[in-house]
Amino acid sequence: MKPFIALFLILNLITFGVYGIDKLRARLNLARISEKTLLALAIAGGSVGAVFAQKLFRHKTRKFRYRIWMILSIQFIVFELLWYLSPLLIQTIRSF
Repeated sequence: MKPFIALFLILNLITFGVYGIDKLRARLNLARISEKTLLALAIAGGSVGAVFAQKLFRHKTRKFRYRIWMILSIQFIVFELLWYLSPLLIQTIRSF
């Protein structure tokens, strides 16, 4: 379980940082990081970091299509987490 938590934290920190870098690049009129890359990081496990970065940096909050993809990526991460924890959940339910 600990490697899973460590990987989750690392992915979210990386995603948060990449969103921050993209926002900085947008302010400086430099080449931007593609939306596909940002969404891929969120789907790969960094959706919590992506949401926090969006709120903190006010980044990618106006695009409706992007918000839909973020919601889907969060649902995907929740599904992954439930699948990973399913043996523990089943064991806990059976113990009642």
